[in-house]
Amino acid sequence: MVKLHTFTVYVEDRPGVLNRVASLFRRRGFNIQSLSVGHSETAGVSRMTVVVETDDSGAARIKAHVYKLINVVRVEDITDRPSVVRDLALIKVSANHQNRAAVMQLANVFHARVVDVAPESLVVEMVGSEAKIDGLLEVLRPYGVLEMVRTGRVAMARGSGAGVAAGGGRFLPEAEEGFSYSV
Repeated sequence: MVKLHTFTVYVEDRPGVLNRVASLFRRRGFNIQSLSVGHSETAGVSRMTVVVETDDSGAARIKAHVYKLINVVRVEDITDRPSVVRDLALIKVSANHQNRAAVMQLANVFHARVVDVAPESLVVEMVGSEAKIDGLLEVLRPYGVLEMVRTGRVAMARGSGAGVAAGGGRFLPEAEEGFSYSV
């Protein structure tokens, strides 16, 4: 069954690593739905959250191929694990003195924050699930969404034992049934 798979990929913080990872997905014919990259808890190591629509077999292939890339320290498919998943959106909405209070009230209903006020617009910051951000966008559209940017999904497995050090650094992912890894 095809579904969105969320991968966390720890990589050495070096030039060209992001390009190598993204190129692997392109070469294998997988479309990246979301990609977020930033510093991790370990100096010199960045963490990527990559979301791809594929079946379980495709996910296993992705995991194996990404792991083989130079500068990849660790890769996990956390799709079926209990996880904390968030997106961030900044939404600039047309807002004048007549409708400003209504826009601010809608932002408040969605637990979003107004982070910038200008004479003819507001910038609303929303952190939450994709569905909640989509919901906020839907109710703000009638007021006029002037600009919008989203980070894409960031995710972290719940509980202890996560991060680069938890696996002792570079590790070979456990073999899925019916798929063999060659490193």
